[in-house]
Amino acid sequence: MQQEETVKKSDRTKIYFLSVAIIALLGTNAYFFFKDKQESKKFITVNTEKDKLELDVEKIEVELDKITASNVILNEQLADEQELARNKIKELKALLQKHKLTKGELDKAKEEIAELTEFVRNYTIQITSLQKENGYLRSERDSLQKSINIATEKADELEQRNANLNKRVKAAAALKASNITVEAHRLKGNGKSSIVFKASTTDILRIKFNIVNNDLAAKDYHNIYMRVIDPAGNLIAKNDDIFTANDQELQYSQQITINFKNDDTYYNMDWVNPNPFIKGVYSLVLYANGYTMGRSSIELK
Repeated sequence: MQQEETVKKSDRTKIYFLSVAIIALLGTNAYFFFKDKQESKKFITVNTEKDKLELDVEKIEVELDKITASNVILNEQLADEQELARNKIKELKALLQKHKLTKGELDKAKEEIAELTEFVRNYTIQITSLQKENGYLRSERDSLQKSINIATEKADELEQRNANLNKRVKAAAALKASNITVEAHRLKGNGKSSIVFKASTTDILRIKFNIVNNDLAAKDYHNIYMRVIDPAGNLIAKNDDIFTANDQELQYSQQITINFKNDDTYYNMDWVNPNPFIKGVYSLVLYANGYTMGRSSIELK
């Protein structure tokens, strides 16, 4: 009987220690279960915050890229500020790419991203203001260029009108011949001459004319040029005897200088033909001051 009680007591002791061991094991398992669960939640939270911070950094970089794409000409200060911001973005990207972050690193990243976000906001405001200022300056420049173009056109027009006026004044001041007569003369031994009508007896052509009164013409010495065309249509002139009239270079047959006094004086030109005179009509054109002065002709029998 006593032996049975000893056995029962021993069994109860074993059962007690076994129960304690089971309870301890269950407690340990529960501790590690809840600890792992908390660590898992913590890891998930950290990864979620990293993803959010990476997205924030990408948004900041996109805003800077927009500014670069707008082709705004930045002053030195704005360019330096943008370079600093981009360097900070690189640092943050490198930090967030780490597999694990400490709480301190995560908090520092949050703080720097918040500062960077504020910087980009203010930076964008400055760029927008600069764009408006540049737009205003471009508008002012275009308006000024338009005014310059208009002024240039007006100046060119006035210059052309002035040139035309000067040309008209010059033309108006040019000498004009009137009462032009052409006579064929035969020279005599005593130095005198007589009028003839045949080509075979003609030694010279004598051209007489006076000048139309012209208050605009300079009372001064003027060169008079004459071109002679023979009956065959040939200009009789030397190759190097050149003058300018009616905006072109011409050869002349003879040139004299007269003293114009605006007093109805008659002038004479005696022209000696370097070739024998032939039958037909000789045409003569007079020029002065770059313009045609008058014309006449004579027919030789």
